[in-house]
Amino acid sequence: MAAPKSTTSTRLTQIKDFLTMNKTASLSMPFDPDSTIFPTRKELPDIPGAPEGAAWVWGENDNIGRLNLLTPTRVAAAGKEIKSGEIVPVNLPLNTPEIPAFNREVFKHEIKVLAEDVAYDDVYHLNTQSGTQFDGFRHFAHIPSGTFYNNTKGSDIVGPSANHKCSIHHWAVHGIAGRGILLDYRGYAHKKGINYDPYEYYPISFEELKHCAADQGIDIRPAAQGGDIKIGDILFVRTGWVEAYHSKSPAERNELAVRPHALGKDDGQRFAGLSQEERILDWLHDSYFSAVAGDAPAFEAWPTHEEYHLHEYILALWGMPLGEMLDLEKLSQTCREKNRWTFFFTAAPANVQGGVSTHVNGTAIF
Repeated sequence: MAAPKSTTSTRLTQIKDFLTMNKTASLSMPFDPDSTIFPTRKELPDIPGAPEGAAWVWGENDNIGRLNLLTPTRVAAAGKEIKSGEIVPVNLPLNTPEIPAFNREVFKHEIKVLAEDVAYDDVYHLNTQSGTQFDGFRHFAHIPSGTFYNNTKGSDIVGPSANHKCSIHHWAVHGIAGRGILLDYRGYAHKKGINYDPYEYYPISFEELKHCAADQGIDIRPAAQGGDIKIGDILFVRTGWVEAYHSKSPAERNELAVRPHALGKDDGQRFAGLSQEERILDWLHDSYFSAVAGDAPAFEAWPTHEEYHLHEYILALWGMPLGEMLDLEKLSQTCREKNRWTFFFTAAPANVQGGVSTHVNGTAIF
């Protein structure tokens, strides 16, 4: 537990909050989700037993991480984004991609006949990570410590001591709804003549994202720093992978999907995504997004060229749901037509006790 602030410092914070109508999160745990000012990544308190940089700040028994930020007040405020009532789903068909990357299983659908011409059932055989997905907190650990979010271990996930710690069903019980914000980097790149292949390693830097956002009329600094990002926002980044997928023949995209997969810079699986640079880490943390998502198979540029992955920070250290392979094509078109890049967003995670990940089942509403 971090040492408490001095009485003088605490009193100064209280006075500042009174004058600014803010509520600063105390550095003693757990944080109050209704706070309006949270510590930056560099201000995080050390947590005994946790890896350096861990933001396990919502309590020892917390299972939902940054979804705590989706408070009733913030969800109600996000509801005001609904003006025209247009609905834009962001889910690829369950059989897309036809051949998933990273050696994942192909989706299979069977019809079960209950009574000929009277009643039928579906039977699905699938890997929840084979298409539009949210990575759950059990999916990717902080590699050096072998620890998942909030001190979850592999023994909590499989084996004789397996339990429901950080199971995906906790998300389902809480629910996901809030203000979405789209950064259409692919659209910006087309406009500026920036050419890259979404099926190859291409790191999108913070500087590029900032220029993309400015082109959309958005200041991507957190609101606490004078920008447009609100606490609890759900971030979407379009890299163009879905666009590229549909531009290729089935043979071409299936051949790319089975490129050899191995950890390290020489991984044959290669995709455009966010850079692992420090400025990206600071921005993703300090914006206090409740979740982040993209249209590519890894969200971050793959494979990482650093000694760490964004997955380790986003999932294991911060407890932030991470979406991949969302269909952002119609969403980007709708945003551009309306010249409006924020919307109400809701998702329905799978209510599976012990589950690792989930389909997004997501919808944007304008």
